[in-house]
Parts: sequence; C-alpha cells; structure tokens
Amino acid sequence: MSPDKQSLIQKIESLPDEKVAEIEDFVDFIASRQRARSLVRAAMQASEASLARIWDNPEDDVYNVL
Repeated sequence: MSPDKQSLIQKIESLPDEKVAEIEDFVDFIASRQRARSLVRAAMQASEASLARIWDNPEDDVYNVL
C-alpha cells in the first residue's frame, strides 16, 4: 500500500465512528459519480460512429468554419 493511502487510513482510524460513516458516504458518492461519468463516455463513444454520418455531410460544411 502506498504511503499516502496508509496515512489516510491512519487518519480515518483516529476519527469517531460517525465521522468514518460520513467519509464512507463521501467515498461512495465519488465512486458513483465516476461510474456515471464512465457510462456517459461509453454512450458518447458508442453513438459517435452512427452520428458521424449525420454530422459529416457536404450540406453542413458551412458550419465547420463557425
């Protein structure tokens, strides 16, 4: 385990139980937000190829210079 993680664990262990629960909630929130962002990125990548046919056409080339 890296020294930074060990230091963080020691700090968490020194806190009262209710503060540890608060930290756990925050860590869960961060993990949830990361999963949501990963899903959005995956959806964007999955739709990119199909939308490219719609976006890349000669009629819309005028918008490329804006």
